[in-house]
Amino acid sequence: MSAPSFLESVQIAFDRAAALTTHDPTLLRQIQACNAIYHVSFPLRRDDGSLEVIQAWRAQHSHHRLPTKGGIRYAPDVHKDEVVALASLMSYKCALVNVPFGGAKGGIRIDPRKYSVGELERITRRYTFELVRKNFIGPGLDVPAPDYGTSSREMAWIADTYAQLRPGELDAMACVTAKPVEQGGVEGRTEATGRGLVFGLQEIASDADLMKRLGLSPGLKGKRVIVQGLGNVGYYAAKFMIEAGAILVGVAEREGGIHAPDGIDLEALMVQRRATGTAMNFPGTSNVESSIATLELPCDILIPAALERQITRKNAGNIKAKIVAEGANGPTTALADEILFARNILVVPDVYLNAGGVTVSYFEWLKNLSHVRFGRMEKRFEEDAFARIIGAMESSTGKHFPDDERRKLVAGAGEEDLVNSGLLETMAESWREIQQTRGRLGSAVDIRTAAFVTAIDKIAITYQDLGIFP
Repeated sequence: MSAPSFLESVQIAFDRAAALTTHDPTLLRQIQACNAIYHVSFPLRRDDGSLEVIQAWRAQHSHHRLPTKGGIRYAPDVHKDEVVALASLMSYKCALVNVPFGGAKGGIRIDPRKYSVGELERITRRYTFELVRKNFIGPGLDVPAPDYGTSSREMAWIADTYAQLRPGELDAMACVTAKPVEQGGVEGRTEATGRGLVFGLQEIASDADLMKRLGLSPGLKGKRVIVQGLGNVGYYAAKFMIEAGAILVGVAEREGGIHAPDGIDLEALMVQRRATGTAMNFPGTSNVESSIATLELPCDILIPAALERQITRKNAGNIKAKIVAEGANGPTTALADEILFARNILVVPDVYLNAGGVTVSYFEWLKNLSHVRFGRMEKRFEEDAFARIIGAMESSTGKHFPDDERRKLVAGAGEEDLVNSGLLETMAESWREIQQTRGRLGSAVDIRTAAFVTAIDKIAITYQDLGIFP
């Protein structure tokens, strides 16, 4: 049996969940279907004067809520089915974490490492022009964000191009998220996906009964972690896991992996990687011949945070982790899911654990629509109120707080504090909903299926409220 494609794996997960619902079959087909796909080809004048034809896509999977939302990836092997699969996941992800967007995704078939900054800017601006021309971008239509191979730099180019093409549009900056803060972005967005992953794992690890069934103690402290991919998601996931007391024992990258049972100094590793372009031969670690082989090393929590289809039926039987925490989109195939579930390995799916990015993108979108940063209205008022309370306590007791402690007690919430608070609440509430669904369906149902059922139910309610289906 050949391994299912990424899109087929997403559809299998949907079908498994849909079979456990009582929704009209036609409604389920509508929820599963991709509403619109735009494929565009355009020429690029390279720096050397040569011409190249660029292939690009944008898929809007679901219009049950608008705008649609999803990243744009730059990768040499991106294709239509991959973009549709990613857009599908975005629909379910947004529904699961109560973010009022439909799902979308975009892709441009290039290897960004092989293009100059000027060439990348021309590609990005032309792609934006094509999206504007077909109404595939806009604050109320479709709001992109970064993905593999893109960053806040590309988002700034998109926002600038859109604003030029839509002069006078008051909410133009809300056409894209994960912009630089000084250009309408929000504090905390860069690290949001990695932070959300750790917030989710903290909720899961606090369940003593669940941890006992996995043979683990509650909490993240002391847990041995392997991370695949030190991009934006993987780096911050590793960073925040270490801050929570976990031990980074392995890192997998394109060129191979490194392993150190006593722990890896993440920041020193990043310094070496920036200087040499590789994680290999890091002092105090042993090299592993391949990225995939690194995933099979002993650990408590495995975080695949690179690309899809990294854990398949070929290596699922070799995974030694107790928890697979999906930081990337689609790193585990449908057949691998079955093998891991049978082995009592908890797979925490991307549709939940990878949702920190879109959650904080939602906050940025709201900030752009309101035209005021979070905390601006209330921060000083809170600090004055807290200071009066502390002053009253000191007056009544005759004791005074040390200056450092006093500053912490009276500090009002700034933008990043509020963003992180909203992200934590989102991850905690969504996990409770997944657990409630699983409790209703029974423990024979895995977490991914329970998450998909939860998302399908929410999308179905939206369609029913619109009067489209009874």
